Amino acid sequence: MSLFNKISLLLLLIPFAGLSQNNCNISLHGQALDEVTGKPLPFASIYLEDIQKGTSADADGYFAFDGLCPDTTHIRISHVSCEPLRQYLIIQKDTILNLYLHHHEELMDEVLVHGRHSDQTIENSGTIDKDLISQRSNQDLSKVIEEITGVSTLNTGSGISKPIIHGLYGNRIALLNNGVAQAGQQWGNDHAPEIDVFSADHISVVKGVGALALPGSSLGGVVLIEPGATSEDPHLHGSTNHVYQTNGRGFTVNLELEQGGLEKAIRFNGTLKKGGDLHTPDYFLNNTGKEESNASLFYEFGKSKAWQKKLYASTFNSTIGILRGAHIGNLTDLLLSFERETPFFTEEVFSYEIEAPRQRVHHHLAKLEAENAWAGNQKVSLTYAAQLNQREEFDVRRSGRSDTPALSLIQFNQQASALYERNFSKGLLLRTGLNGAYTDNTNQPETGILPLIPDFNRFDEEAFLIIQNEKAKLLTEIGGRLSLNQLHVVTISRDLPRRIERFNHQFSNVNLAGGLAYSPSRVLKLSVNGGYVERAPAVNELYSFGLHQGVSSLEVGNQNLEKEKSLKTTTSLDINWNDKLFLQLLGYAQSIRNYIYLKPAPEPELTIRGAFPLFNYDQADAFFRGFDALLSLEPVESVRLVSKLSLLKGTDQSNGIPLVFMAPNNLSNEISLSLPDGQRLKNSRISGRLKSVFEQKNYIEGLDFVNPPPTYHLFEMEFHTALSTEKNAFHFSIRGENLLDVSYRDYLNRQRYFADELGRNLTFRVQWEF
Repeated sequence: MSLFNKISLLLLLIPFAGLSQNNCNISLHGQALDEVTGKPLPFASIYLEDIQKGTSADADGYFAFDGLCPDTTHIRISHVSCEPLRQYLIIQKDTILNLYLHHHEELMDEVLVHGRHSDQTIENSGTIDKDLISQRSNQDLSKVIEEITGVSTLNTGSGISKPIIHGLYGNRIALLNNGVAQAGQQWGNDHAPEIDVFSADHISVVKGVGALALPGSSLGGVVLIEPGATSEDPHLHGSTNHVYQTNGRGFTVNLELEQGGLEKAIRFNGTLKKGGDLHTPDYFLNNTGKEESNASLFYEFGKSKAWQKKLYASTFNSTIGILRGAHIGNLTDLLLSFERETPFFTEEVFSYEIEAPRQRVHHHLAKLEAENAWAGNQKVSLTYAAQLNQREEFDVRRSGRSDTPALSLIQFNQQASALYERNFSKGLLLRTGLNGAYTDNTNQPETGILPLIPDFNRFDEEAFLIIQNEKAKLLTEIGGRLSLNQLHVVTISRDLPRRIERFNHQFSNVNLAGGLAYSPSRVLKLSVNGGYVERAPAVNELYSFGLHQGVSSLEVGNQNLEKEKSLKTTTSLDINWNDKLFLQLLGYAQSIRNYIYLKPAPEPELTIRGAFPLFNYDQADAFFRGFDALLSLEPVESVRLVSKLSLLKGTDQSNGIPLVFMAPNNLSNEISLSLPDGQRLKNSRISGRLKSVFEQKNYIEGLDFVNPPPTYHLFEMEFHTALSTEKNAFHFSIRGENLLDVSYRDYLNRQRYFADELGRNLTFRVQWEF
């Protein structure tokens, strides 16, 4: 049961002799608690909506309602600097309940989200909750994940981003959408995850032993995008979100509807997004508009039976414009574009129109899951999922052929998994399972251009085993996974005369991980983790050949690549001082043999499609070391200070030079002030944040076509308040980004060769919960 959305109920059976005929002597007692620390929340407001009774908790968070009749109602609780909680409640007998609110969302992890022993993992895993997701809902998924310490983003312009975890990205990061490994053309750095952030109840980053149980590559980590559990409330409830942003004049509309029950429940989510040309402090970024239309349906049935079943389906559809100034016709202009302050083809005219170059993506997912739990300590889960992905990329082409795609791919993917879990006595937990996947990727013949990626079939089989043991103050875990990858490729030769070539690859991979966590007191927790991971090269790393349109570069694969072999250790220290100061420190070191990366060629290359930077896939032995820190300080109840620091250095040990495209060191400082609740306005707060991204100094001249940009500082502010009525709540927020309108370029944006980042942006959001 999710602690974010559910109330933990402990029913106490008490004799009812002497009650009146109407039994209107029922008592409802409880306590308001902090989700993370378990600390009482004093003077919280509690209201029984349908009964129209309210009260306030005392200094220890305790509250009481007496003289209640048997009934059903919705209970709502609010507290300073916490998102209000609303839940359906059946009143039949004297009841004691604990109400958990999100008071320290920056400290959330998977254990708190699910509230299950089996979700514990020793290595730190950050989690973003529904409230923060809603506040960042106009952004891409990867930009939302960036709120987690140690996570940054690899960008292609301002509309496409992918997560980077401890310096690793792309094929090394697995994204699980509702437990299904996202299968699309995710090999591209310009291919953003085809996932609607509104469909998520929480987003988590999992590393270490816990990642072994999840399908897909875990060399860099696993990102979980999961919907919330359905409720038992038989009434129809929902919410609408309306978002407008000034930069790009973009708007977002979202609708979520849910009807729960004891036997079955259903939830619908739909989103529309549209935005036009974005703007730097000095000029428009022409042809950077974006459109999205997404929907998902979650149906849960047989909730009270032995086998509980869940059906999930989603569709994601987007059209994304690529900066016109990133596609250059000749080598002279390309070299000039690296030095220009303003990109070529820039016009000071705003437009919603999306022309070539552009991308059009459709992604559809269907999943069926059945789960059976028995004896109070055993569980079996069976899952089948299918995905269909269609990607088209349109280039600027002569003779009116810009509406003919230059790249057209259709991918069909099937996945199946079986999981067994058992809790033994004395804190011992066992998890084991099998994962399998089949992928069929086909180029469509309509393009008239040699495909960047060949046709291929891929088979993946995995088996894992994880053992955890918790005794008193010590938690230990160990796990292993064996996987087999088979790749069958049909491609067109790179030399003349053109001919069909067929290749087969087979890789077997071993993954091992272990760790321990020691908590001598509530004040201190020390964790140590180690892991060995192997990863087979992906099809793009082996066989790319041609223009990768979204990143405006030529990429050439290497068929002789070997699998990567990674060894990583982490040490973390968590300090909780009197529930006022929280400090999380994490240091890590990772050695990767045969690290696969894109190596810039000495000179750009001219093709019949224009002049572009050239990158070749290469391998080297690499070493990463880094440090993450999070400090949360609450000197008084209404004021909170949060600081986040991430340091990273990557080295190409084979050549004795720095690695390219490593996340620069960055520091974020935020202060938030919670305002007193009024009779109607609740949870009002104002915050300001200064983010500093430092120049990438781990660099030598000639490693890239353009040197790393200088240090920049971004200032943002946000105001939020909520208006509560008897059965509805309205949330209002205003957020300002880059308020000082700083001109800057981001080292992790591949289009920094051509243009600046976004200027000032104001985002207005209105949410109605009913």
